[in-house]
Amino acid sequence: MQIFGENSNRIVDGYSEEFEQSFLDLMKRSHRFSRIAATVVYNEYINDRHHVHMNSTEWATLTEFVKHLGRTGKCKVEETPKGWFITYIDRDSETLFKERLKNKRLRADMAEEEKQEREIKKQIERVAQSMPVGNGVDQGSEDEIHRIKVESGVKIGFALGSSKLGSKEKGESSKLVFDEVDDDKSKVKNSTKNGSSGGAGSLALEELMREDEKKERINRKDYWLCEGIIVKVMSKALADKGYYKQKGVVRKVIDKYVGEIEMLESKHVLRVDQAELETVIPQIGCLVKIVNGAYRGSNAKLLAVDTDKFCAKVQIEKGVYDGRLLKAVEYEDICKLA
Repeated sequence: MQIFGENSNRIVDGYSEEFEQSFLDLMKRSHRFSRIAATVVYNEYINDRHHVHMNSTEWATLTEFVKHLGRTGKCKVEETPKGWFITYIDRDSETLFKERLKNKRLRADMAEEEKQEREIKKQIERVAQSMPVGNGVDQGSEDEIHRIKVESGVKIGFALGSSKLGSKEKGESSKLVFDEVDDDKSKVKNSTKNGSSGGAGSLALEELMREDEKKERINRKDYWLCEGIIVKVMSKALADKGYYKQKGVVRKVIDKYVGEIEMLESKHVLRVDQAELETVIPQIGCLVKIVNGAYRGSNAKLLAVDTDKFCAKVQIEKGVYDGRLLKAVEYEDICKLA
């Protein structure tokens, strides 16, 4: 008591700082991207028998402490009829860097897409100008322009789904997914030369390719988390807790971008944003989930991996596309099933 009487402010400030830091660490670890009731977080905090009691701090009530977090800009604070709700404000330098990098890539993708569109228009104009006027030749000109649109459309279509790679790279790699369609196209061309196939087969194949390309554009999203897959935690902020590069099962997906991860070793449950997670590639012969692209949501068997091109060969199992072979699916588009 004598020591406390001589240095009361210093001791109370010390306990207050420790209480605040521990509370924010819990928010960052378990509710980093959630809007949650302050009482819920506080009840989780006091479950640790070694916690600092609020009676030792400068705040007499939880309401005062929550208001303090709002004033200092450490949490977003909201008063509702159901009580005080708080949202952790992530000011981690690594997170901010990733966000800036992501925005930069998106701007680059948009610029590349506009550039490709301009090139396509120029190419179509050159073809139209180079073709002489005539009934038969006009039809050939139209066919040539249609061919340019189809071929260029593949690149543009796949560029729209890019989030981590440049649009050109993404377009080329995604096009590999439809290698089996390209093989069929070459067969049809050969059979056409031999006179065994007509224009109807070629048109049907082009229609199939357009449907696959449309499906790729529609199903490629900037979120890929789904329940039942095994992911790897890549958040360095969780390294001191022993979770960095550890694997867990996605038990629940929150707002499309956040997953509740049950760690395989400790069985602890964390809430982690997908930006800090990584897909897991299993051994050959295991089942995977296609988490993005044309066949998003399908289960497939892993047949082979190409470590140089960071892609895999898989065969879809069950469903409408049962048995379909995809020769080059990117690592980030497939993930090991639990």
